[in-house]
Amino acid sequence: MVKSLPLQALRTFVEVGQRGGVKAAAEALHVTPGAVSQQIRLLEDRLGMALFTRERQGLRLTDAGAAVHPSLLAAFVQIDRAIDTLDAIKGRQTLTVSTVATFAASWLVPRLGRFNELYPQIEVRVEATSALVDMRRDRVDVALRHGLGGYPGLDVSRLMAPVLVPVACPGVVENGRLLKEPGDCLNYPLLHDSDRADWPLWLAAHGVPEDPRAERGTAFEDDYLLIRAAAAGQGLALVPQEYARDEIASGRLVQILDKPWPARFAYYLVTLPGAIERPEVKAFVDWIRTEAQT
Repeated sequence: MVKSLPLQALRTFVEVGQRGGVKAAAEALHVTPGAVSQQIRLLEDRLGMALFTRERQGLRLTDAGAAVHPSLLAAFVQIDRAIDTLDAIKGRQTLTVSTVATFAASWLVPRLGRFNELYPQIEVRVEATSALVDMRRDRVDVALRHGLGGYPGLDVSRLMAPVLVPVACPGVVENGRLLKEPGDCLNYPLLHDSDRADWPLWLAAHGVPEDPRAERGTAFEDDYLLIRAAAAGQGLALVPQEYARDEIASGRLVQILDKPWPARFAYYLVTLPGAIERPEVKAFVDWIRTEAQT
């Protein structure tokens, strides 16, 4: 009977079984594929039995491997939670929030002072990135993600859907032909987000027949860049109303038609399973939901 087994080998077995391949497990563990294979061989040698069947598509758990994988996976989840608890106990309460730069600058940061007044004991760290973070590996407590809400293995709730409005630099409209109907926008250069979907969807929602001009024009990865291009007179842009509020108030942009439209993508509040039980996470989640409603 095997009395003890290397913890790293067991962790490697769990990752390979969960991900179905050596390369994916290596990326998750931040080691080389060769190191993963070595740990699996070590574990199988110590046990005297095969845990995986090598197939063309990858690795498949044997009957023996499949029998113990769920229990070992649950055990490592408990270990990770215990370590997270120790980290939370150590020092002051801290909260790391990850979101895209535009949402952070235009919506979250201007409101964050109200949270600090309510919870001065909680230190908030905002990470502005367009990358899809690994919440456990990167130690992110709350993510505010822009998408369709499909984030498997995480607790997800819809926060808000931005309303898009058509805007332009005042000179673009004044020096061109007047805009009376949504279809008139096709007579101007259109500025797009990265997937070029918003203009065609907006025009279709307002009864404009399909037109190839709806997908032409410069595209930008970030809404902030899109707003800057519109303010520079490069064309018409569909942008979240909240993001353009200051630009419209200052006169750098004008809303060219009173035709708001809900965006296809929404912002979602994302946390690790069970994270809401931590007081600082619950406080932030409750606060931001209230802010989104008001």
